[in-house]
Amino acid sequence: MLTKHQIVIVGGGNAGISVAAQLLRKRKTLDIAIIEPSTKHYYQPAWTLVGSGIFDVSKTVREEKKVMPKHVTWIKDKVFTFAPYANRIDLENGNRVSYDYLIVAAGIQLNWNAIEGLEQSLGSNNVCSNYSFKYAPYTFECIRNFKGGNAIFHNPETPVKCGGAPQKIMYMAADYFRRNGSLGNANIQFWSGGSRLFAIPEYEKTLLQICDRDNIGLHFHTKLVGINGAEKLAKFVGIGEENKDQEYTVRFDMLHVTPPQSAPDFIRFSPLADSAGWVDVDKHTLRHRRFPDIFSLGDCAGLPTSKTGAAIRKQAPVVVENILSALQNKPVTAMYNGYTSCPIATGYGKLMLAEFDYDNKRQETFPFDQSRERWSMFQLKRYVLPWLYWNRILPGKM
Repeated sequence: MLTKHQIVIVGGGNAGISVAAQLLRKRKTLDIAIIEPSTKHYYQPAWTLVGSGIFDVSKTVREEKKVMPKHVTWIKDKVFTFAPYANRIDLENGNRVSYDYLIVAAGIQLNWNAIEGLEQSLGSNNVCSNYSFKYAPYTFECIRNFKGGNAIFHNPETPVKCGGAPQKIMYMAADYFRRNGSLGNANIQFWSGGSRLFAIPEYEKTLLQICDRDNIGLHFHTKLVGINGAEKLAKFVGIGEENKDQEYTVRFDMLHVTPPQSAPDFIRFSPLADSAGWVDVDKHTLRHRRFPDIFSLGDCAGLPTSKTGAAIRKQAPVVVENILSALQNKPVTAMYNGYTSCPIATGYGKLMLAEFDYDNKRQETFPFDQSRERWSMFQLKRYVLPWLYWNRILPGKM
């Protein structure tokens, strides 16, 4: 069966829902369909707080139908492939959907199976991850029960959503250990596929001071390739010029894992993808480089900036304005400057709010130095941002 819609949005997460809502606020007569198989919608930025024991995981999930904008056609199926030359999407159930304009907002794919033994170990043997609704509460169980030994926090070699999350939980764990008298017995280590803690020097300076304060050992240019949960062993290999292929076997008493991530397979192996598998869009207009009737935003878009909800909040109005211009055969003029934000919790009641653009220039919201840890910014993260997400961002009001 073939159906046709004026605008088709692939993905019913933050990006897809907020763009649809903003479009309909500007033009109620638009015919919009959203392709989204999930019946649940998650507010994932709070999972660090869940893993820290200070946020109820049940408050991070709602029924998808409750956040779906009115007057949108919800297609509850998965994309099988794109046929951009025919302005068509093929679905897994065999149906087809055609469009005048397509917005790809399909999020990011968590590749749990890329690390040998991870799926078998996760949720037991003190192997945890805040990148899962199911397992984020187990992170706090591991932190709470930790009495000493090696606490390992992992950051993969791939791009990830919320790039600061792998280290946020490390700082929260260190503060918890301090408050409960076990920090002196803890050997906290950060094993990362990256080359440094943070790209912007002013923010990195603060984070390095925190690592020094908490006696955190830093290991860069490494890749986690295997976990033996029963024996509590993690295997890393070097991926840098100086340590390439060197093997490291690390014993752990607690291991927090961030799964390697990529664009969804139906994007990676489609005509829409760039050489790295992401949707190939102009970084300013968010329009596809080869297919002018396609736009993309959010985690699946091939943009040289951190993949965060804050980035989506700035990308969404650009896509909305440019889609409306394209519908009227006008030039697309709205531009995205690469703004993104990373609220990095550094302890209970302490947070550094990093905001920057494509050029790694600070784009800060508040009239004070945001590279410092602040109690007020922690309250913003814990109370204000979740309320804004459900009540302002998803309904297209900001």
